[in-house]
Amino acid sequence: MANLLRTARSGSDWGRRELAAYNIAIQFQDAATFFGVNPLPAPTVANEVLTRPHADDMQDDSNYKLLRYMDLAMGPVLTEDMYREQGWHAQGLIYPLEFVENTFMQNPTSASWTPMTFFSSFKRTNVTNKLKHAEPQLVAEAIAAFQSNNWKRVHLLGQDPLPMRMIPGITLTGTSPTFFKVPVAQELADAVEFGVYPATPTIVYAHLPYLPRPARRLIEGMKPLDNRSQILSCYEAFKQFVNWYGCDVLSQCVLQR
Repeated sequence: MANLLRTARSGSDWGRRELAAYNIAIQFQDAATFFGVNPLPAPTVANEVLTRPHADDMQDDSNYKLLRYMDLAMGPVLTEDMYREQGWHAQGLIYPLEFVENTFMQNPTSASWTPMTFFSSFKRTNVTNKLKHAEPQLVAEAIAAFQSNNWKRVHLLGQDPLPMRMIPGITLTGTSPTFFKVPVAQELADAVEFGVYPATPTIVYAHLPYLPRPARRLIEGMKPLDNRSQILSCYEAFKQFVNWYGCDVLSQCVLQR
């Protein structure tokens, strides 16, 4: 892999080849290993979200919006306008789960905010509908976030750059998530910037939530109550990795066509 040609490419163009070219591997783990807790914590959403299947069943407006966003994020995408709109809907599904706070909207596919002395961002990027490209693009976004954070630490805050940062990330297909922990070291960031092969491998850890009917994962998403409870428990456990004052939360959305 050290002999692979490395060329400058946008993060949205990254694929499996780029992961191999920069000595990056993705390793899936079970829930106990990935989250470090067993059993998973109970979701903190309202009880009616866990016991009533449809948006129209909700008594509270905020819960109605949550399930309505879920329905819209699962809908078909037939045009480019619908493609952009579904990015909004999927992002709206994340907001009530408390993964975005004090957010200033910049455009339909990106949001960022700056808490205290650290730059932190939530990025949702509409990417190809091919599942195989979502993971490499998320890794590329994590590396870019690490570089951006360190530039701001040095040039804006007068602080030393961080040698390494674990950046949590999520890919979504409809409402079906995969969770990631991306350890980005300065060696990896430099290797990508200068197009060289890093000697130290980077292992990205991932977790695919257990669902009762895994073969129907992409069709069902969070709509069935048993799926919904399990996925929301994973979101709850994932919050421990989201340090609002020191790291970036990245999310890639794979929209269904």
